[in-house]
Amino acid sequence: MNFTVTILVCDEARTADKMVKKVLQGFSKTDLKHHHGVLHARSDDSATRRRLLTLVADADVSILVIRLDKRQVYTPVDEKHLFYNYVVNVLLSRLVNQRLAKAGDTIQVVASQREASRALNDNFLAYVNGRAAKRCGPGLSVEVRPAATVKGLQVVDCLSWSFFRKYEHGDPSYADIVAGRVIEEYSIHG
Repeated sequence: MNFTVTILVCDEARTADKMVKKVLQGFSKTDLKHHHGVLHARSDDSATRRRLLTLVADADVSILVIRLDKRQVYTPVDEKHLFYNYVVNVLLSRLVNQRLAKAGDTIQVVASQREASRALNDNFLAYVNGRAAKRCGPGLSVEVRPAATVKGLQVVDCLSWSFFRKYEHGDPSYADIVAGRVIEEYSIHG
């Protein structure tokens, strides 16, 4: 029972945009219509996932992954969103610890909108801005957006899916494609 959160670090958002655009350019009109112009690892085929991961492996990016063993943490069912808030906070702190960003640098974080509830998204933003801002400094900017609107989130979705598959199903074949870009795989209670 793993909960996995991944961050893709790149100097420009266009880096991830170009990766998704290249993958989508390889689709037929029927495939493009089926995908609605959006990649989603769970529903994409193996060739699409591998193509995207290969583009990530060849790019000038860094990847940090955090895995939380949910069996080691007690949280009531109605508070599962707290896992996400906590793990993202730890991930941002690891970003500074690994010197991928320095406290005070401009750090723009775009998190995937996981919840339909505006209150839960506002709670996430308040939590992360309150906690992570102490470590990251005033240059931290966090926003929540739907994955369909941000291509970088589609890349991160594929990365998270790959590492979840590695931890949960013992299949590292996808995660291994980007192994050279992984700065850290950090485990909480695992």
